[in-house]
This record gives sequence, structure tokens and C-alpha cells, in this order.
Amino acid sequence: MNHDLNINQHIEELLEHLEPITLEQMSEIRLMNRTDTKFVTNKQKLADLLQLCQGHYYAQFNAGSKIAAYRTTYWDTEGHSFYMDHHNGRSPRQKVRVRTYMDSGITFLEVKTKNNHGRTKKKREEVPAQGQILEKDGFLQGLVHRGVADIHETVQNNFHRITLVNYAKTERLTIDFDVHFLNMETSLQTATGDLVIIELKRDGNVYSPILELLRQLRIKPSGFSKYCIGSVMTNPSLKHNRFKMKMVRIGKLVGPSFPKSAEVSSTL
Repeated sequence: MNHDLNINQHIEELLEHLEPITLEQMSEIRLMNRTDTKFVTNKQKLADLLQLCQGHYYAQFNAGSKIAAYRTTYWDTEGHSFYMDHHNGRSPRQKVRVRTYMDSGITFLEVKTKNNHGRTKKKREEVPAQGQILEKDGFLQGLVHRGVADIHETVQNNFHRITLVNYAKTERLTIDFDVHFLNMETSLQTATGDLVIIELKRDGNVYSPILELLRQLRIKPSGFSKYCIGSVMTNPSLKHNRFKMKMVRIGKLVGPSFPKSAEVSSTL
């Protein structure tokens, strides 16, 4: 517990020294030819990265904090078609999720589509709250060719996010941690310990300062799907061959704070 308190406090202290950028200022950033790259690391490496970012990056500031809270619920078919498409490496593939920005209470129904070239597009519409998507049947039919009656809630997660922007405003970095999963089908829940998921969004192939820092810290690119990993960790009946080695690598990277698949608890 002392380790958790110390590293979390250290991260917050480092964030305080980063110059803030508001949501309004963030809206000015247009990454027209965006490429996305994910990285997986741990909280100690995150602290090292934030130290190196001093004087080069802004931290998004909203609702009095540089750390935002999110809740996301993924929806899938009875046969878990969206999960299986990812597991089987199918492309193009899609995911349906409902995301709530906890600090503002705003909620969106979102459809993410990854094409054959590895590019991801997202379309979304605001909804009243988690679970309330009945009026968006047409939106879903138009994008995933399935209606609200064809899908159901499967996995929910809660996590914290830090967003960084370089001074040149050519790249944006989202940093997710403290991820907790709740499976709506099995009633099992678990957390990810010191796991940190970084996603770099930059404008084409322009020079990226953060890439140099990530290389310096030996943080390597690694695909990561919260939906798929959360499903594997909380639903033992799902096929998961494709993710076995990834789970092993994550466990070694994060250390003992990352639970084994069996280390889950029932919410009942």
C-alpha cells in the first residue's frame, strides 16, 4: 500500500510542474493525418516519462485536475462477434462502447472502426447515460448493421487518464492507468495494478519528441485493447489463444501488482 501511495503521489507532483492546457485550447489542435501508436508500461516508468516531459509538454487541465476519470461499457452480440473479430485478427473490425466522462457526466455511444490499413475512425452520438441507447438504433444499424436488440453490455471499465500535448501541438498523448474491469455477464471483476497504457496520436510522420523519450526509457510499441484484455481477465469461457503471450508479457512488465487471470472476485 505504501508503494501505491508513494508512486501515485509522485505522479501527481510531476503533473503539477507541467504547464496546463485547457479543453478549449485542446480543441484548436487538428491532427489531420493522424497516426496512432500504443505502448504498455508501468507506473514507475510513467513517472520517469513525466520527468523527461518537463518543459516540453502541456498537461490537459479540466474540472480542477490534470487527471480525468472515465467509465466505458462495451456492447457485443450473443456470440461476442466484435471480440472474436479482434481475437481472430480480422480487418476491418469494429467495437461498440458507451463512454462517460465522469467529471462532466457527459456520455457518448461510440462506434470504432479499424480498417485494413490499421487506421481507426470513431463516430459517436451523445446519450443520456450508460445503458440508455434505445433511441440510437438507427445510428447503430447504419454503422455496424445491428440494432440495440442485437447487442448487450459485456465488459465495463473505469480508469484514470492524463493527456499531454507537445509545445508544437503536433501530437497528443493519452495515458491510462488504474484500470478496473467488471464483467456484466460473469459478475467477475479485477484490476490491473501498476499497468499504464499510452497512446500516441500524431500528425502523420512529423518529428515526435515523445518517441525519443519512450525509446530512451525502453518503452516499446505494443497493441492493447481494453475490451479484449478485460474480457480475457473476467470471462474464462472466451477463446483467448491470441492473447496468452500478451498477458504473459504484460505480467512481466507490470510485476506482481498485475493479477493472474484467476485472481478475480465476484460482485455478487
